[in-house]
Amino acid sequence: MSELRIGVVGVGQRAKLATHAQQPGVARVVACADPSARGRARARELFGDDVAVYEDWHAMPDGELDAVFVLTPDDLHAAPALHFLAAGVAVFVDKPMAITLADCDALLATAARTGTRLYIGHNLRHLPMLRRMRELIEDGAVGEVKAVWCRHFVGHGGDYYFKDWHAERAHTTSLLLQKGAHDLDVIHWLAGGYSRRVVALGGLTVYGANPHRRSAGAESSDSLMGDWFDVGAWPPSELRDLNPVVDVEDLSQMLTRLDNGVFTSYQQCHYSPDYWRNYTVIGDAGRLENFGDGIDGDQAEIRVWNQKRSGYRSDADLVLPITGAEAEGLHGGADSALVAEFLRFVAVGGPTQTSPVAAREAVAAGVAATESLRCGGVPVAVAAPDAAVIAHFADSAGHHRRVPLTPASSL
Repeated sequence: MSELRIGVVGVGQRAKLATHAQQPGVARVVACADPSARGRARARELFGDDVAVYEDWHAMPDGELDAVFVLTPDDLHAAPALHFLAAGVAVFVDKPMAITLADCDALLATAARTGTRLYIGHNLRHLPMLRRMRELIEDGAVGEVKAVWCRHFVGHGGDYYFKDWHAERAHTTSLLLQKGAHDLDVIHWLAGGYSRRVVALGGLTVYGANPHRRSAGAESSDSLMGDWFDVGAWPPSELRDLNPVVDVEDLSQMLTRLDNGVFTSYQQCHYSPDYWRNYTVIGDAGRLENFGDGIDGDQAEIRVWNQKRSGYRSDADLVLPITGAEAEGLHGGADSALVAEFLRFVAVGGPTQTSPVAAREAVAAGVAATESLRCGGVPVAVAAPDAAVIAHFADSAGHHRRVPLTPASSL
């Protein structure tokens, strides 16, 4: 098999992800496109002086590429992804797939029509802690799943999401979608179903009152988060230089009923002092949850309670630690595993842990929840994808078949 030729569209905050594709004899980044001068310079820093650099992704040579990473801001995912899918170039789209359901469905339909391989970067499916949780569920540790809850404490949320385009509905739809897409996909994955009815509440409860905004146009288009990140600013009212437009919610809560009858909840706060996710899975024979998530290489463990009844007790019936060695690298080693799976998928196809259909379902749930939240918590139905599209991905790519879970320690 010849070395895969890789392109990168968007050389910004997430561009380091594509460095995992620099594998001599397997794959090599040969072309990048970014509209900013800093992005184009960063392309050479990350991928070498030999990489071809373009200001406009339209100029990238379709016929000389085997695959493309689309790592632009979220609202700009669809156009390049549709272009390269139509050209027969395998496409990796970072999560969320898009910020509208129409764009998600267009991507699925184009991939199905052309037969081009489409892969979405939901890296949490490769996180050691979550893979262990799913293994426990599949092994029957808590019986049949009846509920999945997720609390997401987004420490540094002001620096990460309220100082650039993330703070604007026009670019994200909502943080319930943009930031929540990861968790909604995981909730669906652990529960074995997709959201079909949603209610949500939330608001702009802290950052809306922060008056310290940049003047319009003060931020350079070349800016990256490292330019403004202030680790010492606390409490959130002390943050400076927020985006001129802040119209997304900083506190959101949603309840869903899935198509298999499982009930789920998701809660997201962007001004907590800590930064981690807590997933709780309740079955008809026990429950399990994580303490710490190992995303930054921190210690984490999964606790399972599935034996005798009792009052409160911190000691669990089963405790599974996730060690630092299991979770090495960015996002607990999930990014490198994600890219490795994508390269294998481009080269030989076959089933994958991630799923374009599931990625679309995460966006669909986020869109419906945003509608409910902004309409005062009214119930909103979540539209299912086209049956023919589902069949295409199930039959031709194996996305919906169960993939054997390798031990987390082998990631």
